[in-house]
Amino acid sequence: MSAARFVIVAPRVITCDPARTRPGDPLGVVEDGAVLVEDGVIRAVGARAELLGSEAGGVRVHAVEGVVTPGLVDAHTHAPWMGSRDAEYAVRLAGGDYEAIAAAGGGIVSTMRAVRASSVEALSATLVERLRRMATLGVTTVEAKSGYGLDEASERRQLEAVAEAGRDASLPRLVPTYLALHAVPPEAHGDRSAYARQVAERWLPAIAAAGLCRYVDAYVDRSAFSVEDTRPLLARARDLGLGVRLHAGQFADVGAAELAAEFGAASADHLEQVGPAGIEALAARGVAAALLPLASFTLRQAPPPVDALRAAGVPLVVASDANPGTAPTESLPLAMAFAARLYGLTVAEVLLGATREAARTLGLEASVGVLRPGLQADLVAWDLPHENALIQPWGCPRTRMVLRGGALLSGRFDASPPAG
Repeated sequence: MSAARFVIVAPRVITCDPARTRPGDPLGVVEDGAVLVEDGVIRAVGARAELLGSEAGGVRVHAVEGVVTPGLVDAHTHAPWMGSRDAEYAVRLAGGDYEAIAAAGGGIVSTMRAVRASSVEALSATLVERLRRMATLGVTTVEAKSGYGLDEASERRQLEAVAEAGRDASLPRLVPTYLALHAVPPEAHGDRSAYARQVAERWLPAIAAAGLCRYVDAYVDRSAFSVEDTRPLLARARDLGLGVRLHAGQFADVGAAELAAEFGAASADHLEQVGPAGIEALAARGVAAALLPLASFTLRQAPPPVDALRAAGVPLVVASDANPGTAPTESLPLAMAFAARLYGLTVAEVLLGATREAARTLGLEASVGVLRPGLQADLVAWDLPHENALIQPWGCPRTRMVLRGGALLSGRFDASPPAG
């Protein structure tokens, strides 16, 4: 018997495998189910009696009470940030406007100052601690954006910190994104177009050559960058073989969704403000809508047009938007709860949006996001009786065991004896 070979059994195994779905069961649930793991890979998924009956070789069994799901995938975070914007948050609670705060030198530029003052080592250490807390909440994969340095050296330090943390297999896996256009730094004197050209022509090729990112992102909105500012960046990213993601329509519909569709973006994120033309364009190109309910909650915004997105067939993703300003959280489960309660997503839409659909937008659909033979053994055993309970707003960890590639990120294995 190999220590790297074991079975997890549970009353409900939520596979999220489209091959297992059927009418009334979009999540591919296996009742009284089991997952066989060997050398960090899922080798079999099925009914407990059937799977254990075929394993006569004394495989160790870990029995858990509750629900087992794929590891959660947080497909939109700004995780390598530094500092705090609690004072700004208090101003907003008192009625202050986010865009006005940013225009007065707060917001993103406030975090810029903290990032520019930090070394790679400090950025990495802070990121590692953040990732460890995220793991206790069931997260096994995290997209991590730069975007707070606002000059080439500082953006590189953020991405180098992501690379350093990403080498640690005891943390959630990381997918690095260069958020190339987030805000205009003070030294650009408000010239967005010139700044955007500099980023596209000089900084992006150098960062891509260093292998520091898989995706490029930009903030396209009323008080951010225009479609015209952003298009050259996305064209350069495509030429360099990088994927595209886009902050789109958080405060106004300025054509960002259509731009995301034009470049075949992996996702268009936020979409609180998007019209029928944008939705149609996203659906036609298969661009996912990454929904960020914690940001719209803190900003007191109305939800995106979820019914219209759903009706058009736009894939729905749920992410935390973890950042120091508009979504000061590290909890994807809390975002999932808000997506259900405030945005009206079903339990199945929420769970698929934080697993299978999220993994697809990160190019990881052949590795994670689903419990299926041949994929990485990223899974979570929850201290909850049913998948419905996963979208309740617990506000605390409810995980018994969190595995990445069959190895513990959080929790513990039990001491069950080998089967047979």
